[in-house]
Amino acid sequence: MITTAPATKLRHRAEALAARLPPLLVAAYRVAATVAPGSHGRRRAGRGEGFWQFRRYQSGDAASLIDWRQSARSQPLYIRETERDTAQSVWVWADRSGSMDYRSSAAMLGCKRDHAEVLLLALTLLLIRAGERVAVLGTQTRPDTGERAFERLAATLPRRTQSLPEPDGLPRHARLVLLSDFLSPLPEIERLVKQMAAQGVRGHLLQVLDQAEETLPFSGRVAFTGFEGEAPLLVPRVEAVRSAYMARLADHRAGLAFIARAAGWSFNIHHTDRPPEAALLTLKGALSQP
Repeated sequence: MITTAPATKLRHRAEALAARLPPLLVAAYRVAATVAPGSHGRRRAGRGEGFWQFRRYQSGDAASLIDWRQSARSQPLYIRETERDTAQSVWVWADRSGSMDYRSSAAMLGCKRDHAEVLLLALTLLLIRAGERVAVLGTQTRPDTGERAFERLAATLPRRTQSLPEPDGLPRHARLVLLSDFLSPLPEIERLVKQMAAQGVRGHLLQVLDQAEETLPFSGRVAFTGFEGEAPLLVPRVEAVRSAYMARLADHRAGLAFIARAAGWSFNIHHTDRPPEAALLTLKGALSQP
């Protein structure tokens, strides 16, 4: 039987991992580094298992809380505090359906899917560095923290997803971030959000759109081809339908905002011709809310 040296095994494992990681992982690290790092304020002392800090013994503290090893090093008595465990975890999900492959020449990082992936990975990196437990919705991963957890999470991102995630598998009081173009019918999106909100999930919707989808900047006779098996659409004169198109898109977006607001969720927009840092700050701020 032929055996492989440990170093060779490690190299093969590293190569396999690198091959599975999205090429935009480097961009995610850069975006995360641009946004101010650090905890967003939900870590605190309390009942739990993780070490938090030592503090001096005070009148009224139970003697069982005294850390005798730490106290033996100096005159005062010290209490060993643990970090309070919360029932919350952060789950992230990015739309990888066919419509997210669209890209116009104005896109900065690439297609809509690229932007969604960069934002998902950068947000995950920020949360993990702040000590949060993060998982990807729709995978077998459980909420975890630490740099190794981030690598595992990045390596398990699904190649393709449906336009909307399945509503099952989330614990009560979880935090959820969904990144998509959200061009699915509003009743489907509303049904998903209501079902998740009824489970106590607090969510954040980030709509990722190409700027060309906002303004329809084409002219003349144009044939539009769908990314998800739709029949081609030939428009004899795009200028004639531009106003109606933009009005319908505005109505759809107003519906998304209403759905999120009714559930107590947040809703924001990111365009692919804009830097992702601003969208990441928005998501980070939304998750910072108590």
